[in-house]
Amino acid sequence: MKLAISVALVGSASAWSTLTMKAQTPNSRRDILQKGAAIATAIAAPAAANAYAVPDLNYPFEALEPYIDAPTMKIHHDKHHATYVANINKATEGKDEVDILELQLNALEAGPAVRNNGGGHYNHAFFWDEMSPPDEAKKTKPSAELEAAIDKAFGSFDEMKAQFEARAAPGALFGSGWVWICASSDGLKLVGTPNQDNPLMKGVADEVMYPILGLDVWEHAYYLKYQNRRPEYVSNWWNVVNWDKVSENYAYVTEKKAGVPVRG
Repeated sequence: MKLAISVALVGSASAWSTLTMKAQTPNSRRDILQKGAAIATAIAAPAAANAYAVPDLNYPFEALEPYIDAPTMKIHHDKHHATYVANINKATEGKDEVDILELQLNALEAGPAVRNNGGGHYNHAFFWDEMSPPDEAKKTKPSAELEAAIDKAFGSFDEMKAQFEARAAPGALFGSGWVWICASSDGLKLVGTPNQDNPLMKGVADEVMYPILGLDVWEHAYYLKYQNRRPEYVSNWWNVVNWDKVSENYAYVTEKKAGVPVRG
């Protein structure tokens, strides 16, 4: 649409300048064309060069049923995530463009607006992409490398899930927050963070760590379906985890010693 408008505008400017050529000096004609081109460029350009955006899901809202319901997904993605994006765009307006991943490291120093909303944007963009419809998720599995790392850190895959669910329980992570499996300097670690913090942020944990798997345990992530039954939500969530993607995350962070890039 923007391209079509731009082309039309440039065409209109050219046509008008041709019709008025005899009445205008060369400088005037040049000014008209330059102004027309400038307006067309402005229309075609995004509102802000460094504006973050809510990425589209890789699946329909209803695709994670029956484990995560469509109304929750739509509100979570279109309202909650969108609010974090709008607020981080406002907080960074007029500043140099910084990738949302890079923004995480010094988010605590940057202040609450960047910490809460920059974290909220990164966390959600990460979250969407690690999930897939149940019939697809059940065909995925941890890579050999990830499986070995899980066994070393937790004893077994089932034990990792049990420890993860215990860390995500309301008594262990009170209120709102996230639970993560991260690559650290000493293998995989299980980490819980409050609000929209994540282990990429310096000062959140003993060291900066790189998430490969994360779960949103804010009530807006599950309340429509599960009400106060957070443990049931956590247990059911495994049915939509795409272990191929988690394995990709693990391979990336271990090779790059950096966080996983996200869309948006």
